[in-house]
Amino acid sequence: MEPLTWTGQFGTFLNPIMLAAVVVFFAAAILNFVIGFAGIRAGGYEVNDEGTMVMNRTPSDYLLMAMQFAVLVFLACGVGFIIGGIVLPEMAQKGILGAVGQRLLPVWIALIVTFALSITFKARLGLYGKLFNSSIGMVGFGLVMFWVYAALFSAWVAPFDALDQISSLRNDIPGTPTPEGEAYSHYLFGGDRLGRDVFSRVILGSTFVLQIAPLATVFAFMVGITLGLPAGYFGGRLDTILTFVANLVLAFPVILLFYLLVTPEIVAAGLPQYMSMVLFLFPIIFLVTLFNSRFHTQPKRRNLLVGLTVLIGGLLYLSLISDRGTVIDVLGWSRLPESWPDRISLGLFSIPLPQSLDLFDIGGNILIVFVSVVFVNSPTVFRIVRGITLDIKTRDYVAAAQTRGEGPWYIMLWEILPNARGPLIVDFCLRIGYTTILLGTLGFFGLGLSPESPDWGSTINEGRSLLTVYPHPALPPALALMSLVLGLNLLADGLREESLKD
Repeated sequence: MEPLTWTGQFGTFLNPIMLAAVVVFFAAAILNFVIGFAGIRAGGYEVNDEGTMVMNRTPSDYLLMAMQFAVLVFLACGVGFIIGGIVLPEMAQKGILGAVGQRLLPVWIALIVTFALSITFKARLGLYGKLFNSSIGMVGFGLVMFWVYAALFSAWVAPFDALDQISSLRNDIPGTPTPEGEAYSHYLFGGDRLGRDVFSRVILGSTFVLQIAPLATVFAFMVGITLGLPAGYFGGRLDTILTFVANLVLAFPVILLFYLLVTPEIVAAGLPQYMSMVLFLFPIIFLVTLFNSRFHTQPKRRNLLVGLTVLIGGLLYLSLISDRGTVIDVLGWSRLPESWPDRISLGLFSIPLPQSLDLFDIGGNILIVFVSVVFVNSPTVFRIVRGITLDIKTRDYVAAAQTRGEGPWYIMLWEILPNARGPLIVDFCLRIGYTTILLGTLGFFGLGLSPESPDWGSTINEGRSLLTVYPHPALPPALALMSLVLGLNLLADGLREESLKD
């Protein structure tokens, strides 16, 4: 079996078109830059003698049109490779790009359906619908959702398991055929130094990023909002103490903080778990306060919602903080030794609850990384929420709510917080991007998940030693990380642009 080419059968006529589009784009960009120095700018609308408006075009306008046309042609060629990968029967005809496009077919279908429904009903979808009026926002949303769907459909997209090794394919180039009888006929992005499929590891690595980054950001926002609202609203000593603590955490170097938290001695002492016991309480506190303030005039409804929150949230909380064989094995009473001294030394916080209530089994490294990310991001969110609260609490509608006799928490959660949603949503998207970069950095330095994990940072680290000879083990995860962060930044820009129009 012959190695695959990058473009396959469609490359014979699409490659020259793509090359021409690239040449036109860069030539037009350089010419536009040059004429800009000559004082030639893009034209605009002018009013003629008859009172009608006409478009006054300049060479800069035509160069910009040429750049846009080149981009569209390039994207159309990319779509052509994907279609070729789907319709062509033979693997040699598909090429690497076509085969990748075929493996990603569930992702393409999901993206098409999502965009079609969103554009059709955008008038009813609020700020999310307005996002589709912004080209920047649509591009960012498309990049983010690509990796979301890639993570959701990773079991179907990835042809190999992340740990599957074929020793004969160590450091082999992209498109290398696999031996007979393997799950898939080719290593599309080549093999790494251990003979693992790079394409599969990139796809499966997205699941780790998209499991940790958004959830950690949500928890960080819960902590930051719960503390930032009262700090900004009440001020005084509470504000002084909380601001000092936040500044103290922010003043500590992030990488050093993570290094300390993943140190074996500190992990064995249970510090990350103790931190999780505190940080994971905030979503429950936030929801209880939210329901209590909103439905304080409806006691039955309030009591029902608060009770369900405490019950369900409490069970989830115990499942999250409990870890087998550690000092905080909350649901592991049956696994403790019979002697009380040994029980106390191994499970200080263990209580007699059924093992069936342990709904989550979070690995030690994942919990450490998750807690560390929440701890690092919470002070920044706190400062943003505090600053917004200091500004909004002086508005007339807040004074009106105070005049009506509304309580402080009602005002904070139902008057101030909704009016701060625009900046917070934008910051949420940006913070997921920061968290993604942080996770990649930790994985690169070996401070994140286990070395066998296919997370992008670890994969880049494993392939960096061969960059001068074989760039393929490190390049795909690096491009994946870059594209996801770029998508989140563009999505934030689109949301900011549309929120300012409200």
